[in-house]
Amino acid sequence: MSMPEVKSKESLVKKYLTEEIWNKYKDHKTKTCGFTLEQCCKVSLDLDNQHTGIYAGDHDSYKDFKDLLHPIILDYHGLKEGFAHKSDMDASKLVGTTSSDASIHSTRIRVGRNIEGFGLSPGITKEQRQDMEKLMIKAFESLEGEFAGTYYPLLGMEEATRQKLVDDHFLFMSGDPNLIISGMERDWPEGRGIFHNKDKTFLVWVNEEDQLRIISMQKGGDINEVFKRLSTGIQLIEDSIRKNGSRSFSLDEQYGYITSCPTNLGTGMRASVHIDLEGWAKEGNDALKARCNELGLQPRGTRGESGGMTGHTYDISNKHRLGYSEVQLVQNMIDGVNKLVEEDKELRKKHGL
Repeated sequence: MSMPEVKSKESLVKKYLTEEIWNKYKDHKTKTCGFTLEQCCKVSLDLDNQHTGIYAGDHDSYKDFKDLLHPIILDYHGLKEGFAHKSDMDASKLVGTTSSDASIHSTRIRVGRNIEGFGLSPGITKEQRQDMEKLMIKAFESLEGEFAGTYYPLLGMEEATRQKLVDDHFLFMSGDPNLIISGMERDWPEGRGIFHNKDKTFLVWVNEEDQLRIISMQKGGDINEVFKRLSTGIQLIEDSIRKNGSRSFSLDEQYGYITSCPTNLGTGMRASVHIDLEGWAKEGNDALKARCNELGLQPRGTRGESGGMTGHTYDISNKHRLGYSEVQLVQNMIDGVNKLVEEDKELRKKHGL
């Protein structure tokens, strides 16, 4: 089989996939779920709008197809050869908190996690997905105190429950072209669901883009409290997985926590606040993007990456995932947001607000 055309001409797959690599691995299948190099590259072969353009089907993919994935990872994350990721979820190491002057509507920190021995969402078999969901149901049943809650399987979900989860902005939906083409929506909606605690401050998606998306969130700007809850909740879930299934989260010595998309490797974390920045809004989105980039942050609209930035309320999050610990990224968020707030005061004066 000859090397297929890469439709996404600006993608990292186009940049690094050579005929030599293709011919070397075109017939290889990974051990965990029989994933192929062609399946890894499927989104950049079929779509013309990809930047990275590659997904892993299992942890094996990062090892078996390293000749392609490793240079893509270095390029995307801006890392040099020989790096090694170190995770640190110790919330007690955070220094300071967000300024009382910051007009923060809400704070959310989420991480992607996957469980060793199961395929990642693009490659996971139907049986593995079902077994993984059963393991998570047991894990959720063991949660107590503020973490106790309810698991809602998508399969057979009643309309009233579905609408309630939609109204709470908790329900993840099908239909994303990337997820469909990469194989993540096979057997939809079987083996998928959503858990949240009674206070709706701790939430877990099961078998979406990653096997687990673990989220801590609340109103206001207490990033420290949100991170502490996340750190505690993640540990409780992993302890239960070890107890009930003799498994741990999939962790790589170099890449950190394994995720289906290489852009999320390392921490797999996105920490964000929804914050009013009227001065920066007047200064312009391009200026805000440039300043956030200097601070290691990333601005978006409050409706997500594709929603555009309108008005003066922004979603500000960490830019990096790999090569920095979770504590470092959350600390950078606190310091960076405080800096933006101080600068926003001066910009409001400048623009007569």
